[in-house]
Amino acid sequence: MEMPKANPFVLDRKAELVSRLLTVLPEDAVIHAEAETRAYECDALTAYRCPPLAAVLPRSTEEVSKVLAICHDMGVPVVPRGSGTSLAGGALPTADSVILGVARLTDVLEVDYDDRIIRVQTGRTNLSVTGAVEADGFFYAPDPSSQLACAIAGNIAMNSGGAHCLKYGVTTNNLLGVTLVQMDGTVVEIGGAHMDSGGLDLLGVICGSEGQLGVVTEATLRILPKPEGARPVLMGFDSNEVAGACVADIIKAGVLPVAIEFMDRPIIRITEDYAKAGYPDCEALLIVEVEGSEDEIEEQLSLIEAIARKHDPVELRRSGSEEESAKIWLGRKSAFGATGQVADYMCLDGTIPVSELPRVLKGIADLTKQYGLRVGNVFHAGDGNMHPLIMYDANKPGDLELVEQMGADILRLCVEVGGCLTGEHGVGIEKRDLMHDQFTGADMEAQMRVKDAFDPKWLLNPAKVFPLDVTEARRG
Repeated sequence: MEMPKANPFVLDRKAELVSRLLTVLPEDAVIHAEAETRAYECDALTAYRCPPLAAVLPRSTEEVSKVLAICHDMGVPVVPRGSGTSLAGGALPTADSVILGVARLTDVLEVDYDDRIIRVQTGRTNLSVTGAVEADGFFYAPDPSSQLACAIAGNIAMNSGGAHCLKYGVTTNNLLGVTLVQMDGTVVEIGGAHMDSGGLDLLGVICGSEGQLGVVTEATLRILPKPEGARPVLMGFDSNEVAGACVADIIKAGVLPVAIEFMDRPIIRITEDYAKAGYPDCEALLIVEVEGSEDEIEEQLSLIEAIARKHDPVELRRSGSEEESAKIWLGRKSAFGATGQVADYMCLDGTIPVSELPRVLKGIADLTKQYGLRVGNVFHAGDGNMHPLIMYDANKPGDLELVEQMGADILRLCVEVGGCLTGEHGVGIEKRDLMHDQFTGADMEAQMRVKDAFDPKWLLNPAKVFPLDVTEARRG
């Protein structure tokens, strides 16, 4: 994956940069020794690495503003970083850049149960937002698989979702306002503790912008009352295509589960060996969860089970207790970690119309044979957010390049059937050179004009989202 050459003028001024940063941050917040910057050389897309020039860990919006003003003045690129869980290389630095980490911005600033909002600093982890309000019967809905570690800042940057996004939506559906620091240090408030704002939908532009427009330091989020109850049903099928058809029929029936999760045979076997969740021996597995009162749960599950029976399931198992529910979910929640125990892998997240699931799953199977690589499919089937895990050996010459080619073909297939390159992981560096496959030149020009307005010098998160040929031409 090609990265732009480091600016020698910036590299030569490292000592001056560090000196200026130390005037606005304490010594322990400025990391510049070469051995220490290696901790920031990659995110969760570990195939690509590059140590930054330096890294900073501010504790407030004011400190973020001062850091950005210095970097803007010196022409130093800045890479915003949440918890480093990006699977698309969204926080990969360049050699002449400063990593701006929000890991120390963890405070809860306000909780208002009457208006159902919480305002937090964006270094706070996803799961800990719910942790701050669950004792009072509330929760924060978006739940990425990495929610124990991922930061709200990264969730906003990539518009993250999670297993329960079918009912509750992704980050943009639960984000009410942000405090944004622009590259020149200007602090702006966008949105707030109200349903909608007048004028341009700048909040919609910021959410999912992948650190291209500014650094979000505070966020106002929607919190919801906990549901009365929730219960999953596990379904096993003889083929991926049949499971995909079952998902499509559930959606067509008008029932709205809180989650529909899909796992194929390779993932079932890997997770079963790892987590011992008691999954059946089958080609494909669905976990469908509903919530509400006991009567609502019964009505929804009965309808879903009736639909499933039309597809001749190998197994149909409804949870009867919290312990059984936890066991049903155990393998799904362990899938990524379990796969990492047996192979290196690249995780994609193309998104497709639900009706195209059978076709795309067959297409992935065909590509598996063509490339001779193992693929495990685990994803949010309810909204068509695919997560194929392409397994390979990082120590085998040529394997990574083969994975990149296969991954590109899978994502092109997603676009071909009417989907898009990414659902929640973002474009980052992983998909930037595929942007031409989804967008016309005019489309990308419109996107880059927004970037021009927020970051005229193009210093924020370089070499991401837009293809390098387009970026270099833009920067002149």
